[in-house]
Amino acid sequence: MDWGRAKNVLIYAFLLLNLLLCYQLWIDLRDQVSANLDFTSLSETTQQVMEQKGIRILCPIPAATPQLPGITYRYSGDEQSEQPVPLKRPIDSKLIFTFSELSRELQSEIPDISDYQFDPLESEAGKFVLHPLVKKEWPLFRVRLELIYNNQKIVAYRRPNIEIGPGNNEDVQKVLPASNALSSLIEKYFPPDTAVKEIVLGYYGELFNSESQVAAPMWRFMLENGKSYYVDAISADIISPKTTTD
Repeated sequence: MDWGRAKNVLIYAFLLLNLLLCYQLWIDLRDQVSANLDFTSLSETTQQVMEQKGIRILCPIPAATPQLPGITYRYSGDEQSEQPVPLKRPIDSKLIFTFSELSRELQSEIPDISDYQFDPLESEAGKFVLHPLVKKEWPLFRVRLELIYNNQKIVAYRRPNIEIGPGNNEDVQKVLPASNALSSLIEKYFPPDTAVKEIVLGYYGELFNSESQVAAPMWRFMLENGKSYYVDAISADIISPKTTTD
């Protein structure tokens, strides 16, 4: 037997096998991305408008349509005009990415820290932003717990004084699909070359001069340029950046 030739045949066979495995891996990854960014939930008209306006969707389109009630809450926003409260002991800012550990570190000073959710897209230089959670799941947008950091240490915080009441079980309704809300934005509101970075369901918090305020379930669409659009998940009313006071 010509062992040199046999060795070459085995090498080529292994190379071919590796190529086949790499190709299969690429196919699997492509299919996974296609499944996550499934535009078939959008109508042909919407997809045509996307192509004409150069609109890109960089995140999955949520398929879930849970049944949610409106909520009542009390919040004045007074903390936004006050100085941040210094931490007794600075905390490593990298803990924001391991939220359970961060909660343990800050619980003595912010006892309800575990009832908040980190929002990386609203955070900015020197400030981490978190939103209170409704029923420990749905963020209440525009109400913010701010963690102030400097030199890679969280050194202070600005905490909202908020009370979230129970939802009205008689008011529970199935929310509007995210694809429907997205279609309206694409066809009527998004300017050319818009890139959607995140789609999240939560509640929309506003400030009124009243003791009790109402929040409806709301889809938030965060764009790559930092702007956000909110679509009422019950009435389908749209709140654009021009009508917000961020």
